[in-house]
Amino acid sequence: KHLFPMWVNRMCWRLGDTALPESVCSVPCRAGERKKVVKGVPCCWHCERCEGYHYQAGEFTCQLCPYEQRPARNRTGCQPIPIIKLEWHSPWAAVPVLLALLGIVATSGVVITFVRYNDTPIVRASGREMSYVLLTGIFLCYAITFLMIATPTLVVCSLRRVFLGLGMCFSYAALLTKTNRIHRIFEQGKKSVAAPRFISPASQLAITFTLISVQLLGVFVWFAADPPHTVVDYGEQRTPDPDRARGVLKCDISDLSLICSLGYSILLMVTCTVYAIKTRGVPETFNEAKPIGFTMYTTCIIWLAFIPIFFGTAQSAERMYIQTTTLTVSLSLSASVSLGMLYMPKVYVIIFHPEQNVPKRKRSFKAIVTAAAMSGKLTQKGGDRPNGEAKTELCESMETNSECVRYHGDQQ
Repeated sequence: KHLFPMWVNRMCWRLGDTALPESVCSVPCRAGERKKVVKGVPCCWHCERCEGYHYQAGEFTCQLCPYEQRPARNRTGCQPIPIIKLEWHSPWAAVPVLLALLGIVATSGVVITFVRYNDTPIVRASGREMSYVLLTGIFLCYAITFLMIATPTLVVCSLRRVFLGLGMCFSYAALLTKTNRIHRIFEQGKKSVAAPRFISPASQLAITFTLISVQLLGVFVWFAADPPHTVVDYGEQRTPDPDRARGVLKCDISDLSLICSLGYSILLMVTCTVYAIKTRGVPETFNEAKPIGFTMYTTCIIWLAFIPIFFGTAQSAERMYIQTTTLTVSLSLSASVSLGMLYMPKVYVIIFHPEQNVPKRKRSFKAIVTAAAMSGKLTQKGGDRPNGEAKTELCESMETNSECVRYHGDQQ
C-alpha cells in the first residue's frame, strides 16, 4: 500500500506533465459564463458566455440588463450607460460655431454702419425700419447655433423652442412684406395711378409683426400642449457592442416637432420666393427686388439640401452630431446669403464710396407707374447705354411724409 503513491508520482502524462488529471466531465465556467447542461448527462455541461446586454445572473442563467444599463466588464453585473452630449470642443460643433461667430460679427458691423449713417440716402432708400427687422432675424439665425450646442437644461430647451424658428420668421416675414409691397405697387399701376394701401413704413411693420406673431402663437400652444423638458435617449446610440453604448442627453423635441417649428418659416420663405418670381420683371434694383430674388432662390437650394441630409441620417449612430450640425449650418448659410446679397453692397458703398451716397432725383407715384408700364423698354434702352443702368427705388417723401417712388439713372 505504500508503493502506490510512489508509482503514481513516477507516471509521466501527455506532454511530460506529471500532474494528476482532474477526474471531471466539465471544467468550471469562468466569470460571465453560464453552465449549459448536456442533455441526459446532468453532471456535464458546456460553458456559454452571456452575450450582448446580458449578464450572468446565476450559475445557469443570463439576464438582460435594465434599459439604461449595460453589462460590467466581467459580465457578473450591470452598470449605468455613460451619458454624452454635443461638446463645444467637438469637431461637429467647431464649424457651426465658427460660422455663427463670423456671422454675428458681420451682422453687428452692418447694424453699426446703418445706425451711424441712418439718415443717408442709401439707408433710407433700403427701408430703415424693415432693414432693422431683417437684420434682427439674421442675427437670431446665427445666435441659435449656441443654444443648439449648449448643454440641454429646462431653460435651454425652452429657449430653443422660442428662437429655433423665430430668426427665420423675422427674416422671411420682412422679405415677404417687401416683395408683396413691390408686387402690389406694380399690379395697382396697371389699373390706376393711385397708390395702393398699406405701403407706408408703419403699415409694413404692422404686417411683418402680424406674420411673426403667428409663429409666437404656435410656440405658446406648443408650450401648453407639451412643456419642455430634457430626456436621455438610450436608443439612439445603443450599439451591438455594449462597451460603445451611450445615452444622449437632449431636449425632448422630436423631428416632427422640429419641422413643425420651422414649417411656418419655410412657408414664408416659399411664399416670398413666389413673390420674388412675380416681381422679377420690374425695373432693375427696384427696392432690392432682384437681390431679394437671388437671395430667395439660393436659400431654397440650401433648405432643399438640408431636408434629405437631416432625415437621411435618422438611423445613424452619429445622428445627434450630424443633424445638429446640418441644422445650424443651414441656418447660418441662409442668414449669410441674406446678409451678403442685401446689405454688404450697401455697406461697401457707404464706407468706401461715400460720393455715391447722395440723394437722387424724385418722381411721383404716377411717374413710376408709367415707368412700370414701360419697364421692358427701359430695360432695352438701359442695355443700349454704355455702362448704363435703369434703377428705381422706393423712398419716403420728405415733403408729404408719405410713401413715394423715385426713379434715377446711374451712370457708372
